[in-house]
Amino acid sequence: MSTSPAPGVYNVDAVHSTIGFVARHLVAAKVRGNFTDFSGVITIGDSFENSTVEATVKAASITTNNEMRDGHLKSGDFLEEETYPTLSLKSTKITAKGGDKFDLVADLTIKGITKSVTFNVEYLGTGPSMAPGVDVTGFEASAEIDRRDFGVNFEGSLENGSLVVGNKIVLEIALEAHQESVVTA
Repeated sequence: MSTSPAPGVYNVDAVHSTIGFVARHLVAAKVRGNFTDFSGVITIGDSFENSTVEATVKAASITTNNEMRDGHLKSGDFLEEETYPTLSLKSTKITAKGGDKFDLVADLTIKGITKSVTFNVEYLGTGPSMAPGVDVTGFEASAEIDRRDFGVNFEGSLENGSLVVGNKIVLEIALEAHQESVVTA
């Protein structure tokens, strides 16, 4: 049996959360990056299976700690952020896997293309925050996508035919959220 946060609406705390990714680069290395401008809402039902998740990410906020690479990732070769300024996620199904682990099936939209993606989710727990009377809830999630499924078709290659950027992208999400205040009259 899994524990769960109290039913209600939880807002993602972007200051204490991360939406990141890992991509293979030049066969021998992995590049990690993240997005710094995002928002999300988790609505907890009477069980996780009756819950929903929605999130929006600003494509222009991508960072890999390399200005030149970040500019390339924002270009038409990758995210085409001027045409597609946001990426989004909307859950369609949540299934318990046992303990505090779940599968979250979501519609992920990148460059205007929506595909169903399954995330492995772990509920980390709920506890007091630094603010009096406010609890925080934590989750971690990961999924693997093929960037080409979302129209990210950059095909740079080396002399030996190896791709400059791998097709497999691992999405890594760590969320801290706080429940919306309930105002009583």
